[in-house]
Amino acid sequence: MKNLASTPIGQIVAENYQAAQVFTAHNMDFCCGGGITLAKACQKHNTDLNQIRHELESVIMDKSHINFEHETPDQLINTIVNVHHHYIKTTVPTLQLYLDKLCRVHGERHPELWQIKDLFDEGATALLAHLQKEELVLFPFINAMVASKKDGFELSPPHFGHIENPIQMMEHEHSAEGERFRKINELTNNYECPADGCQTYKVTYAMLKEFEADLHKHIHLENNVLFPQARLVYKEFNF
Repeated sequence: MKNLASTPIGQIVAENYQAAQVFTAHNMDFCCGGGITLAKACQKHNTDLNQIRHELESVIMDKSHINFEHETPDQLINTIVNVHHHYIKTTVPTLQLYLDKLCRVHGERHPELWQIKDLFDEGATALLAHLQKEELVLFPFINAMVASKKDGFELSPPHFGHIENPIQMMEHEHSAEGERFRKINELTNNYECPADGCQTYKVTYAMLKEFEADLHKHIHLENNVLFPQARLVYKEFNF
């Protein structure tokens, strides 16, 4: 990668997945906001470009990372469903239970907890519906396109029309969840547990922080790697 400053941050992460940790450490959105260049991202976050570039170059020198950009669409879908979708489905109930408890015990002293709970509950409902749409509609069609090219069978046009229809819907929903978690991050002061917080408080904030980090990686894999590949494969068909 010759000129990091003029490269979109989503592309940087697409070419080297370990770069995600650099952007996460500096609270830079590489998934929904991955279309802006590194220079513009640093300017937006009032962060030193040379420092970020140095950190990224150190990561890029490490050849031990997994390069998801070189995985096929069906391989990417397998990772997304078995790692990130599974994580959401198994983590949401526990976080909802903990947030309910925090609101009951600490809600009077920390009224922001009620806002956090409402935002997370809204996000959980939206995300679970989102995953179902991907797993039942978009992903099976992408897998079918890959199989058609590999095995040489004819593929019928999708019932949803052009592939841009479901992809744009998924991207819009990704942006909504990114914004929702930006608000949660702000309300929790970047997941910093207050001085009077109990152990459940600390665990809940740590889990919320991990949930947001996983969501960023998840959305990045779809927006910046899977969807561009799916668009290219779709162009090979004459629907």
